Amino acid sequence: MAELEHKNCNGHCETHDHHHHHDHDGKCSCGHDHDHADKCGCGHHHDHDEMDSTCICGHDHKAEGGVGHDRSMGRLFFALVGGMLTANSFLLQRFLPEQAFAADMSAVCGAFILALPIIITAIKDLLRGKVYMNELVALAILAAMVSADFQTAGIIAFFLLVTIIIETRTASGAQRSIEELIKLTPNVAHKLDADGKESEVQVTTLAIGDRILVRPGENFPVDARIIVGESTVNQASITGESVPVEKSAGDDVFAGTQNLTGAVELEVTKVGGDTTLGKVKEMILQAEASRTPVVRLIDRYAGYYTPTVLMIAWITWWFSKDMNSVIAFLVISCPCAVVLATPTAVVAAVAAAARLGIFIKNIAHLELASKITSFVFDKTGTLTDGLLSVVKIQGEEGVSRAELLKIAASLERFSNHPTAVAIMKLSEEAQLELDEVSNFAETHGRGVTGTINGTLCRVGRGNWMSEHGLQVPPEDPESASGMSIVYVSCGEKLLGWIGFRDKIRKEAPVLLSDLRRLGVRHCAMVTGDRESVAENVAAQLGIDDYKSGCLPETKVEYVEEVKRTSRVAVVGDGVNDAPALAAGDLGIAMGAIGSDIAVNSASVALMTNDLRRIAVLLFLAKKSQVIINQNLLFGMLFVFGGMILSIVGVMTPIWAAVLHAGSTIVIIFNSARLVRTGEELTLEENSTNATGERQ
Repeated sequence: MAELEHKNCNGHCETHDHHHHHDHDGKCSCGHDHDHADKCGCGHHHDHDEMDSTCICGHDHKAEGGVGHDRSMGRLFFALVGGMLTANSFLLQRFLPEQAFAADMSAVCGAFILALPIIITAIKDLLRGKVYMNELVALAILAAMVSADFQTAGIIAFFLLVTIIIETRTASGAQRSIEELIKLTPNVAHKLDADGKESEVQVTTLAIGDRILVRPGENFPVDARIIVGESTVNQASITGESVPVEKSAGDDVFAGTQNLTGAVELEVTKVGGDTTLGKVKEMILQAEASRTPVVRLIDRYAGYYTPTVLMIAWITWWFSKDMNSVIAFLVISCPCAVVLATPTAVVAAVAAAARLGIFIKNIAHLELASKITSFVFDKTGTLTDGLLSVVKIQGEEGVSRAELLKIAASLERFSNHPTAVAIMKLSEEAQLELDEVSNFAETHGRGVTGTINGTLCRVGRGNWMSEHGLQVPPEDPESASGMSIVYVSCGEKLLGWIGFRDKIRKEAPVLLSDLRRLGVRHCAMVTGDRESVAENVAAQLGIDDYKSGCLPETKVEYVEEVKRTSRVAVVGDGVNDAPALAAGDLGIAMGAIGSDIAVNSASVALMTNDLRRIAVLLFLAKKSQVIINQNLLFGMLFVFGGMILSIVGVMTPIWAAVLHAGSTIVIIFNSARLVRTGEELTLEENSTNATGERQ
């Protein structure tokens, strides 16, 4: 789609046209990628000056706002009026044979009305010096008219026009998805001034830091943080979660989600295209703009197809002198069924994935997902909850636990690492007064340093402490039970260690079992944790291989090693694992709500932390490939089989038109089977929620 309605960075609706400034890399100033010669999902090549044309396969190449819808309604009007006149000619001929002139005029008028949209589009193409498949059908209709067979011309044009209408509504999946997203965000917001006075303003005027009020039943206009109040929020439009989520002061809410129960005051944190909804919309645009290898192959040879068909049609007429065979051949040779085989299945698959909070940035990744044979998981926050809690504090001789915790918390309060969060939570519960820290620094994946009372202190991993000359004692026997350990030091003295434990996600064993059933041969885990912790988690889940003590670059090296022998998907939280996500054949970011890094580094973004979505993604990818192959096989059998039957004079023009429409509809409905994939997961969530409420 070259032009799609979307929100700009200010949050208001605008239409992309092709007057934006284009850099040499194909990116316009609006931030979207636009090739200088756009290609639609059907594989046709369209220059910028011809984007108002509609190819016979039904793709509307000027789908901004309501224009695509208006054109569909216009075609429907032509189809109804022309179809009624054509049908009237048959009725007059059958029941009032004396009204032969009226029957002929009804057929002529019906044929011209039905053929007009197709012929106009074909003429526009020719005036631009381009030959598409529109010309094949236009020539077939004109040939029937020249033969004075207006009833046949009318029937051919009617079925093809109806096919175009159906295909236009089916193939414009991204446009409709974005229209639905736009409906989720209100145009106005209730802004609160410094005195708490409420005023109604346009959402586009909101800025970060503004305070707004959202009442029950209203949708949140922007991403914001709750300041006052609590409520239940329906986040299904973003995360695919069927169960509403409880929100209170300090929690974030996202644009396009619905406030269900309570009035809340909020502080705006993100606006326009920076909101979570804006990122989701951008991913839909990226998916629609991308093409699968099959479609690229069709696009490569599309320019040779029409001239070849016209040459064969001329040879058929030269030898047979049978115009009906030529007309049937031209109608049946329009390969709409083949062209739509992939786009319809992809649109249905992307729609099914988005409904579950699985956003695929490039549809080529859907095909790649079906070929994945290995998975590499990050441990913390992916296979485990990522919510560490302190389970043991062990000080060296003469060092109390309270003193050890105080020094660790004083340093870690400047970090957002899971261990830092756990230490701060415990220090707050103990109501410790923390020391002032200067010269704070954090070494990613290793630890933190800072000066307390003139002494350099450290909190970090054992091997990092050893690198700085500190004598780390042999591993404590109790730590082998699956605890993560960080050491605390001041100056040249080791003060002790703090042990943490994380909980394995309940969906993790189910996921690994499902992946093996789907043909995944190798499941591995990488973690920055120590050997004993990694071994414990791997043993519980039945992981094939694991690597502990990993730095970000070590994770990338491990992924590259696995890639040598298999197609590998990397699953992580999208923040600490960005390099590894980018290194894999397929990167899957978990819980990507609001995460710019996740959206940018991963191929697929999951808006929820439910691991079961990964198995659904793989199943959907494999199922979509099966359906695409079915569609392609059926489409090619129909087109080439119909060509042969037309050449030998077996197929009539009317039957060619009927079969053309029928084959396209069969492919559309076959692809539509993908839309409900994963529905059982949503039903299970609803059932679980209902059971919990009853209890």
